[in-house]
Amino acid sequence: MQTLFKNIKGDRLIWAIVALLAIVSFLPVYSAASNLAYKGGGSNTFAFFVKHFMHLFLGFAIMYGVHKIPYRYFKGLSLIMIPVVLVLLAITMMQGTVIDGANASRWIQIPIVGMSFQTSTLAAVVLMVYVARYMSKIKDKKITFKESVLPLWLPAFLVLALILPSNFSTTAIIFLMVIVLVFLGGYPLRYLAVIIGSGLLMLTMFILVAKAFPDAMPNRVDTWMSRIESFSNAEDTEADYQIEKAKIAIASGGINGVGPGKSRQKNFLPQSSSDFIFAIIIEEYGLIGGLFVMVLYMWLLFRIVIAAQKADTVFGKLLVLGVGLPIVFQALINMAVAVELFPVTGQTLPLISSGGTSIWMTCLALGIILSVSAKREEIKEKEENIEENPLEILSETI
Repeated sequence: MQTLFKNIKGDRLIWAIVALLAIVSFLPVYSAASNLAYKGGGSNTFAFFVKHFMHLFLGFAIMYGVHKIPYRYFKGLSLIMIPVVLVLLAITMMQGTVIDGANASRWIQIPIVGMSFQTSTLAAVVLMVYVARYMSKIKDKKITFKESVLPLWLPAFLVLALILPSNFSTTAIIFLMVIVLVFLGGYPLRYLAVIIGSGLLMLTMFILVAKAFPDAMPNRVDTWMSRIESFSNAEDTEADYQIEKAKIAIASGGINGVGPGKSRQKNFLPQSSSDFIFAIIIEEYGLIGGLFVMVLYMWLLFRIVIAAQKADTVFGKLLVLGVGLPIVFQALINMAVAVELFPVTGQTLPLISSGGTSIWMTCLALGIILSVSAKREEIKEKEENIEENPLEILSETI
């Protein structure tokens, strides 16, 4: 165990925050699993606990392995992975999975192991690394819109176009995060305005075509519109039912909560262990528990900004922000949905909600961040060694 801790590099506080979020997740997921076990026709809730543990264990293994890779290698890997994720997204979309008439092609089955994998989460991480690579490459150069269309925006819009039919919320989050990253990278505002306008125009055209030809391709346009309408008009829909149950859970929690495992709304709230886990946390652990989780994410955001600031290259800075900001943003969206500040999106609470793909890709992103901060630690250690032993400079020059 001591050898393992010695080999852990990077920002120790990020490791601590991630570990705390993982520990916090066990009891709410185990509690909400009783509903899943009942719906599954069984009564073994411990199996869901073990499954969640294995997802987190594999996630931490991914994070540990990735953080040992020098972050400069991710530049080349992003170029290789962009075509790969485009193919995976195309395969996912062509499956044509439909639930209640809506496109639900979000997962592909991994051969041999028989596990499902949500390809859009991998695509999001790869795309952010790719955009960080491109923006660092053109840093301090004169940027023209024409030159950036093919290498930057074509891959981005292809990824978004393949995700959009089945998952609008993920598409919107990725698009927004890409816009934020290129803005931080110094992309001209006038060009950004064109890209945002083009994105909105393409979305409008997609919705109009989907409404005009509903049988041409399964899509979730009606689902999106019903969620927005129920959010604004409080109509009696499935999304409204979910929000009402979440609000009851939050109101029942009060300040101190009803206690671990004593949630009642987990028996009625759909997706209680994933999309609406934050409502269960507040019901069982009260406002104190909810604030504690929120503080952890805000603390993580703070450490991500610190890691970006300390990065030794422009690529490192943009890379940390590109893969780190979406984690916190997704967490805020999930919590906002639970308290009815935002329409239902289907976004999970990173590192807390059950679900393997979300945990693994979050850990992949965190591993990349830790790789950048580990490089900074390595440089700092070398500087300290040189100060302690100035003869090293002489020996290296000779």
